[in-house]
Amino acid sequence: MKPFGFFHLKGIGGQIAALVLASTVALHLVVTTAFLISRPDRSDTPPDGAHQLTDAALLLGAADASDRPRLVADLARAFPRLGVEMLASGSVIESGDGAHLFGMRRHLGRGYKVMQLAAEGRAHRVAVELPDGTVIAGRVDGGPRPWFWGAPWLVTLMTAFICITVLGLWAARALAAPLSSFAKAAENFSLDGTAEPLPERGPEEIRSVARALNRMHERIARLMSDRTRMLAAISHDLRTPITRLRLRAEFIEDEGNRKRMLLDLDQMRSMLESVLSLLRNDRKIEAVTLVDIASTLQLVADQFGDMGHVVHYDGPASATAAARPDDLHRGVTNLVENAVRFGAEVTIRLDVSGTTLVIDVEDDGPGISDARKQEMLEPFVRGDDARTMDESTGFGLGLSIARAIALAHGGELSLHDREPHGLIVRMQLPIWQEPRLAA
Repeated sequence: MKPFGFFHLKGIGGQIAALVLASTVALHLVVTTAFLISRPDRSDTPPDGAHQLTDAALLLGAADASDRPRLVADLARAFPRLGVEMLASGSVIESGDGAHLFGMRRHLGRGYKVMQLAAEGRAHRVAVELPDGTVIAGRVDGGPRPWFWGAPWLVTLMTAFICITVLGLWAARALAAPLSSFAKAAENFSLDGTAEPLPERGPEEIRSVARALNRMHERIARLMSDRTRMLAAISHDLRTPITRLRLRAEFIEDEGNRKRMLLDLDQMRSMLESVLSLLRNDRKIEAVTLVDIASTLQLVADQFGDMGHVVHYDGPASATAAARPDDLHRGVTNLVENAVRFGAEVTIRLDVSGTTLVIDVEDDGPGISDARKQEMLEPFVRGDDARTMDESTGFGLGLSIARAIALAHGGELSLHDREPHGLIVRMQLPIWQEPRLAA
């Protein structure tokens, strides 16, 4: 790490340090400006009503009783808003006490009595009893401001709060926005080249992570593509010897051995096709279009009915949704193939509620235990003892392929028990989705 690399402005640490420094400078500028404007140290600060009345009381208290009427008249002319006047001692009626009287009592000292009179609008009427019993009154416009209002420390605190808030919001956005984009990129991760690369912007640390994730995505996509091409080549190369073995098996005179060998060869070919279909599923590109789901399910039921299976469709005559038609047909076909393999009667149900479309494939077979329901959705996993592999079973790919198709549609696939026995495979899909390519 370079010396003082933390203060590099292209990094998160340098940007935060620069923002802290700028906030500190702004704080000092605001405090200095507030001090220069208010200047509490200046002696020529105009007094407020409380100060004027206090000074008037001290002046009259020090003057002779004969001079007080003349002084009161002079004060009334000099300070008309103060409204100073002399009152009779018995006419003073107190109306409580105010916080603004504390400062007046402190400045007047002993011998003076400060009393709150009835208010006149926003102004307060305040009476001051002089040491000899003479009472004067005047208006104090709103009294002195609260002790906290306009104080330099309050301006400092408010400015510091604003600076810290700005710093916190910026830091939160600078860190949360890239993390949100990383999470979104992980959710939209695909191998078909449709996902947009992460934008490489922001502080240097964020750009480094974005570059690393983009390179990782490219390496994974390249690795999966190479794997698919390799397995496709292996499958293609294996078809030829399997075909030759099948032709040679036709010349086997023993009928039983010939049938068993042909069955093994057909099973090998079917296994190759299933594995290759699973591997190619994440590379398949199909656009989202409006599909009549009810017609698709009815078509699947009719196709299996033509092959001699008992498959019923139960649902509305028409139900339109945004889907990938070939993928949906393939997924439902896989589910029905599993159902007719282990059950005598199969029902395809369709239910449309709100923004969700539910497809249930029910069979009356032995079902699957609760402990293995989640495991059965993984590739190459076959069922329990009632669903073991024999000449009629598959290779444990039907449910995993259907689940991949459901996830590509933004839905999910789950397994449920059917009463009194059997299995319900439920595919839940959103009715509307963004017209993006398959993941």
